[in-house]
Amino acid sequence: MLPVLALHFVVAAGAPWIFRWMGRSAFFLLAAVPAGSLVWLAFQHNAAYDAGPVASAATAAAANGPPQAARGIVEAWDFIPTLGVQIAFRLDPLAWVLCLLVLGVGALVLLYCARYFKGDDEGLGGFGGQMLAFAGAMFGLVTADDLIVLFIFWELTTVLSYLLIGYANVRLSARRSALQALIVTTAGGLAMLVGLILLGEAAGTYRVSGVLERAPALVADPATAGVVAAGAVLVLVGALSKSALVPFHFWLPAAMAAPTPVSAYLHAAAMVKAGVYLVARLAPGFAETDYWQPVVLGLGLATMLLGGYRSLRQIDIKLILAFGTVSQLGFMIAIVGLGTPAAALAGLAMVVAHALFKAALFLVVGIIDHQTGTRDLRRLSGVYRQSRALAVTAALAAASMAGLPLFGGFVAKESVFDAFAHAPLPPGLIALMLAGFAVGSALTVAYSVRFVWGAFARKRGVADTPFTPITPLFVASPAILAVLGLAYGVWPAPVDSWVGPYATEVAAGAAAATHDGAAQLSAVPHLAAWHGVGLALVLSAAGWAVGALLFWARVWVTRLQARLASPFDAERGYRAIVGAVDDVAIWVTGRTQRGSLFFYLAVILAVAALVPLSALLAGRVMLPGPERLTFVDPGSPLVPVISVAIAIGAIAAVRANKRFLAVLMVSITGYGISLIFALQGAPDLAVTQMLVETIVLVAFVLGMRSLPPQLRDRTGGKYRAVRIVIAVVFGTVMVLAGLAAMDARIAAPVSLQFPELAYTGGGGLNIVNVTLVDIRAWDTFGEISVLALAATGVASLIFIRHSGRTLGQAADVPTGSIGRMRGVKASRGAAELSVARTFATIARDPWLVAGRTLAPERRSIIFEVITRLIFHSMVVFSVYVLLAGHNLPGGGFAGGLLAGLALTVRYLAGGRFELREAASLSPGVLLGVGLGTAALSGAVPLALGGQVFQSAIIELWLPVFGDVKFVTSTIFDIGVYLVVVGLVVDVLRSLGSRIDEHLETGERVAAGAARRPRGDHEEASA
Repeated sequence: MLPVLALHFVVAAGAPWIFRWMGRSAFFLLAAVPAGSLVWLAFQHNAAYDAGPVASAATAAAANGPPQAARGIVEAWDFIPTLGVQIAFRLDPLAWVLCLLVLGVGALVLLYCARYFKGDDEGLGGFGGQMLAFAGAMFGLVTADDLIVLFIFWELTTVLSYLLIGYANVRLSARRSALQALIVTTAGGLAMLVGLILLGEAAGTYRVSGVLERAPALVADPATAGVVAAGAVLVLVGALSKSALVPFHFWLPAAMAAPTPVSAYLHAAAMVKAGVYLVARLAPGFAETDYWQPVVLGLGLATMLLGGYRSLRQIDIKLILAFGTVSQLGFMIAIVGLGTPAAALAGLAMVVAHALFKAALFLVVGIIDHQTGTRDLRRLSGVYRQSRALAVTAALAAASMAGLPLFGGFVAKESVFDAFAHAPLPPGLIALMLAGFAVGSALTVAYSVRFVWGAFARKRGVADTPFTPITPLFVASPAILAVLGLAYGVWPAPVDSWVGPYATEVAAGAAAATHDGAAQLSAVPHLAAWHGVGLALVLSAAGWAVGALLFWARVWVTRLQARLASPFDAERGYRAIVGAVDDVAIWVTGRTQRGSLFFYLAVILAVAALVPLSALLAGRVMLPGPERLTFVDPGSPLVPVISVAIAIGAIAAVRANKRFLAVLMVSITGYGISLIFALQGAPDLAVTQMLVETIVLVAFVLGMRSLPPQLRDRTGGKYRAVRIVIAVVFGTVMVLAGLAAMDARIAAPVSLQFPELAYTGGGGLNIVNVTLVDIRAWDTFGEISVLALAATGVASLIFIRHSGRTLGQAADVPTGSIGRMRGVKASRGAAELSVARTFATIARDPWLVAGRTLAPERRSIIFEVITRLIFHSMVVFSVYVLLAGHNLPGGGFAGGLLAGLALTVRYLAGGRFELREAASLSPGVLLGVGLGTAALSGAVPLALGGQVFQSAIIELWLPVFGDVKFVTSTIFDIGVYLVVVGLVVDVLRSLGSRIDEHLETGERVAAGAARRPRGDHEEASA
């Protein structure tokens, strides 16, 4: 299963390049991916349907024990062992059927896209990649056998659906609909996550199969029944929001702003089926919880009736199908949520039938819209005369949707009626549900006929709609789906063989819970094209008759619906809630985001001081007694001296009246702390602190060039006293909190095991570095991800704009180089201009190009010479620090900072063009390659059967080098190195190059406005 997932996502990632090469014909190649996966799925049928474990389940039921194994193909790898999270997949009958729909319909929809879109449509590469990635995400969702992995794929489908619905991002309706779908389904997904965690913790395992195996005992145990019931309801919230049940139903019709292929796939065959799948997966274990059936049956029936009722009001044929989809999703949720073997069979049969006819009908709508330019049934007339093949296709699919005999919809609906007629429910509830389903079926017949009539029939007084002829390939996908729906109704045996084993599994689970295995297994029904005359057929016939009557009386029905307008509209309620949240956000923002740095820092520091102070005053945290407060030996007589220097630097920074002096004093405190680290035996911390302080000092100095030198905006008066109080309280509370934390330890610190873990497990002697890249690699990966985000934020704030100019081109543009000098009149004398031109034309420099890019007054010959001497040595030494860091002080972070300092020195010597020469790769590339390298170092061990970020120690002998011991975590460290270098380059380009360009532009404007040479004072300011 993992290769199928990888194939989908890899090809999806390369889709933009494929479309550049092949144009819209790339959809054929993309369609081949799910088609090939479908062939693979067919070969896995026997293994997925292996009946051995089910037989053992029945045997265990007879012996009053739980089933011992789960049927199907199982693949699992440890992901986060300490949390019990695995990357686990299981292909069993339920997953196999859903994969059949996901891959089969996905391939046909992608094939359809090759004629639906035009060759010059923008964004096809991204759209095709997202569609293919969505197919992969759905495949992962239905095969996931771990609750956390299932949730990851669940949210991945949410994000991809947001992108696909908003494909036409220039249209406001598409953007709003995409955001609405994202908010609703994400909110439900977050509730579902809490429910999944509750179920996993209650069961003691996060494996889906394990949770279901233990579900009967958990539901029966009073100690866990409440937690399990709450978890099941929260999971249902996620499932109902994804499948658009009341009160979340409004997002699906709005999502019709998406292109028709998206509607046909996501909203008919894939995404909205995720909720149905989840209910079907969990119903055998949790249908007996307190609130499951009221939620599933009540909201399912209400959604079926509401969706069918609303569909009769629509004049857009796509919205008729959209509300019809809402109606049938409620129908499917109600049946699969019942949890009986007969309901399991009928529900899964309806899922197959619905995917076939509804996907076909959406594709038909796409063709009509594409060829006529309208979906308004009042304007569509005589389309069947111009495309009989399309009309026949739509009629076949609509007949299945209406549940007419000889079609798949009829077979599935008859099974639903039979399942509820014999359901273990109170007779009154059975009668209510059957009556509701009968009314819903009548509404389904009515809107099915309304769709066919509205799309194809000739209307009185309306001219025939112009219809551009279509190619056979365009109509092939919906025709295949419609014919399959017909074949399903005539010969349901294949579908019965696919869905029957799932019902058998449900029966086996019920047998284990009730200790009545033989009775349960014998109660599993079968699908048939004809069950004879019975209650199901009577209800179906009543539905056909009432539905036909509703269509015949459509004018009166429309008038009645207009008079019976509902006082509550879910979408209006959603907008009211979103509007209220926006109003509250505006109110809070206006009172907190005041543009005052003093206010922000006061709030942050006050909260950071008051929270631990409250805990100390409440007595929950005890301070150490006097006998525990002993002076610590500083270890070196220099430590007190350095401490005094740090204090003086902090006070001087507060008292400084110039920005540069304040930053310099702050740096003194940082350098002092790094010296204390070194004297206390922490060389790694000392080196890192020293390098960080240097980089930060350079960044501050570069950024301050665009600020006035004086610190004039001082907070005075009563606010000065507030600052002093906050500072004193914060410092005091931090000291007290530190003392309390030191005295609160009751167990040995985990860090005592790090030396042994670093050497035996990480293969290194440098405990700090091994901890970062091995023992706590997840933390480090999160930190470098934050660094990448910070770099992106810095670049965005400084408004970097890409420049395509080369160095030679830049020399001809006035940019602070000698080109600016050439544009100024020779008023300072021929001698100065001659010297400037001499500097500009020197070409002997092998790599430092300051002579051609910097004006003479901005050059420092001494600094250029020093740069030539130390740059290469610093770069080489940074690589040494990187590679030696596993056993000696250093590592990727320190090495990256050192390489960044080398680039900083070169930038200071040669300016922004020199920086471009030194770092030709963009910061984004460096950050991306670094993150990718780190991620790859974690993923490769998983693919080889290990754990994420697991290290391997390789010992070998090499010529010249001799015995070499290489630890694979060094690859992760290389990723850290590249991320840090990318961050430094990004800061230099943002705070350095960009501000250089801004200042130079200002100087040119000022020089042009003044029409006079600059004075000495202006030169000094520049």
